[in-house]
Amino acid sequence: MPIRDILRLGHPALRTPASSVGDTDLQSDEIQILVDDMLETMRSAGGVGLAAPQIGVSLQLFVYLAVDVDRPREDAEEKVLINPAVEPEAGEPVYDWEGCLSIPDLRGLVPRPQAVRVHALDREGSKLEFRATDYEARIIQHEFDHLNGIVFVDRMRDLRSLAFSAEWERYMTEGDEPPVESEAAAEAG
Repeated sequence: MPIRDILRLGHPALRTPASSVGDTDLQSDEIQILVDDMLETMRSAGGVGLAAPQIGVSLQLFVYLAVDVDRPREDAEEKVLINPAVEPEAGEPVYDWEGCLSIPDLRGLVPRPQAVRVHALDREGSKLEFRATDYEARIIQHEFDHLNGIVFVDRMRDLRSLAFSAEWERYMTEGDEPPVESEAAAEAG
């Protein structure tokens, strides 16, 4: 499984809404190889999420690690969401730090709903319906944004929190453990 190049902010593919994966394409070797390559690329980059547009593939598909505070990263389940629909649940948005593999070395405070309902297909084409909360919900929303040409800085309400990772760790975490590099920092792909 080759590791794919991750596009950086400025590449037009990151600002272009992706196309749905067709029913006949779901089981194709091309899609299965793409999913495997994306998982390997995400792991290699140290991310917790990666969307197909980030590697220059304009398809509604992303992979992520279902991480949370009770489950170590190395035990997190790898998930694949194809043609996802993400519905935010009502409530006050929660601010947390995010970063992105396509915007390396930057972090910012991003408001997002704390919980979402997800409807998608898995890599075999089976329907998935579930509720995600907290960090997993943040990762899903971050990756879903990539499928629609949106990056985390677009969601920031105050760009004064935008910081390079080293400075973020030094001045803004107040001794907290820094998040892993990914798309949602709470973070993700």
